[in-house]
Amino acid sequence: MFKMKKLLLVFCVAICVSSSVCSQNEKPNILVFYIDDLRAELGCYGSETAITPNIDKLASEGVMFNKAYTQEAICAPSRMSTLTGLRPETLGIYSIFTPLRKIHKDVVTLPQLFKQNGYKTISTGKVYHHFVDDKDNWTELVKRPSNIYLKEESLNAIHQLEAAGRNRVKGPAYEDADVADDGYKDGIVANDAIKMLHQYKDDKFLMFVGFMKPHLPFNAPKKYWDLYDKSKFEIPSKDKPVDMYNLALSKWGELKGYHGIPKEDPLNDDITRTLIHGYHACVSYMDAQVGKVMQTLEELDLKKNTMIVFMSDHGYKIGEYGAWCKHSNVEIDVRVPLIISRETNDKKRQSGVVSNALVENVDIFSTLTDICGFEDPKSDGKSLVPVIDNPEASWDEVATSVFPRGKNIMGCTATDGEWRYTEWRDSVTHEILGSELYEHKNSLLSFENLSGHEKYQAVEKRMKALLESQFPRDGVPFPQNDIPRK
Repeated sequence: MFKMKKLLLVFCVAICVSSSVCSQNEKPNILVFYIDDLRAELGCYGSETAITPNIDKLASEGVMFNKAYTQEAICAPSRMSTLTGLRPETLGIYSIFTPLRKIHKDVVTLPQLFKQNGYKTISTGKVYHHFVDDKDNWTELVKRPSNIYLKEESLNAIHQLEAAGRNRVKGPAYEDADVADDGYKDGIVANDAIKMLHQYKDDKFLMFVGFMKPHLPFNAPKKYWDLYDKSKFEIPSKDKPVDMYNLALSKWGELKGYHGIPKEDPLNDDITRTLIHGYHACVSYMDAQVGKVMQTLEELDLKKNTMIVFMSDHGYKIGEYGAWCKHSNVEIDVRVPLIISRETNDKKRQSGVVSNALVENVDIFSTLTDICGFEDPKSDGKSLVPVIDNPEASWDEVATSVFPRGKNIMGCTATDGEWRYTEWRDSVTHEILGSELYEHKNSLLSFENLSGHEKYQAVEKRMKALLESQFPRDGVPFPQNDIPRK
């Protein structure tokens, strides 16, 4: 009897060890495509203009989130939020000028957590806004390419500006040299990512592939410009919403800093159409690079145990409201594309489905730690695994974002997926300086601020309550940890 019990015990231990090893082996690789300035306008999202076959294919293999939102429509804070699982108002960093580790030495980041758990962590392209941020937590921090200009007229313009004593010279806002994909920087990033996949194919890895297009300048090989007929692009309405808060939109200085962009506001139709053409060319160029990396993943037989996340740091305006770029709380700037896909042996695996659940980029941290079974440090987000498993699951009532105007005014915004309510507050006292209510049931755009309208009183009251559930009026002042720009 004793021998039988001993044999049974040994057998049980063996089963447990085997199960543990199996569980460890089943932890997936993680591949995140992190795109810069990409709005939710792709073929799979119903765009009638964007040509994005590779991203569309990825959407057909996973769950496409139709109502995903960033936490701030600007590069550095939004990326820090994704990589820490903490909102900008928790970190107290709202500008592009402050690196994460300059302020927060002890916050646990995704690469840090995964590296501590035996993963190889790899950064290619633009991941953090600041290249060296969190540098010790990347197994491989691949050098990021700089902006590339190739055409003679572009180079001459840059030389003339430099000769005139201009500092931090920006070249033209767009270029279309007839070159191979790696003539411009996203092609280089794709090559780097492919190299890293070969190098770490036998390891568990967390890899971020940070494609920089369609961020300005709209530089892409000519063949991607040739996919589109410039004359077919419609000029969006330049009208600003009636009764919009006077600080709601930025002055889009990011675009005006490029050579050849007129100072007039709004831009004329010809330059507007050219820029829209350039943005689309860059989207298709980036899409082709996604395809190359995905093809390598399949060739190396890695796709079957790799979770793929395709996401953007924030949305973007290409002439809507007569404005450009991001830097606001409007729907088109804070709504983002998000696709999550993973091949498994589970026949119930969701693929080619759309979820209308309200989700946020800040949720990515907890989602990846949940998938891998890691203990989740303090996070402002929550795991999306239940929605990935059941895209029709009941989920959050609200998604929120912020955008400051200087250090004294904070714009707080909330959406329920159909309505967007924004309050512009004193950053210290939370006094309301202005409010906005926009309907977005059928469009990313809205042209009338309905705040204060008697007809929408009940809607505004409900949305105000949702906003205040996240940003209480009696709350502490918004933390300000940004380092002043020198």
